[in-house]
Amino acid sequence: MALDVDQRLERARRPGFGIGLLKGMRVLLKHLFKRNSVIQYPEVKQDLSPRTRGVIALKEENCTVCMLCARECPDWCIYIDSHKETLPPKREGGRQRKRNVLDRFAIDYALCMYCGICVEVCPFDALFWSPEFEYATYGIQELTHEKEKLSDWTYTVLPP
Repeated sequence: MALDVDQRLERARRPGFGIGLLKGMRVLLKHLFKRNSVIQYPEVKQDLSPRTRGVIALKEENCTVCMLCARECPDWCIYIDSHKETLPPKREGGRQRKRNVLDRFAIDYALCMYCGICVEVCPFDALFWSPEFEYATYGIQELTHEKEKLSDWTYTVLPP
């Protein structure tokens, strides 16, 4: 048993006369004549899969200001402000109703980790994944997008 191990060690220690260099050259020659498959990004846009996670889009009509998305967000990057509005009764003799009205809905993409918990938790389907991914800015302060910008991204969401 010990003799077998010694023989293997001796065989491994023998000089290889550049075997590693030849293996490396083989890999080089294999890839040298391959066709390049680089996409020239700004000029040519790549086709994205339908489930691409770009940004979170807001459908403002569906938002009831339940605050579930802001509460469940692990990064606390969703900011919601609202006020109560009194509505007239639906029929005569009824009570007046109160409804939350959305004043501000903002997402700070500098903090967001794109986990999608807010999209999953929303019971009224007000938040969606949009395939839009080109929203780079020069300053980190500009990465907080308000409800108007989030609503614009709703139009890029593909139907289910």
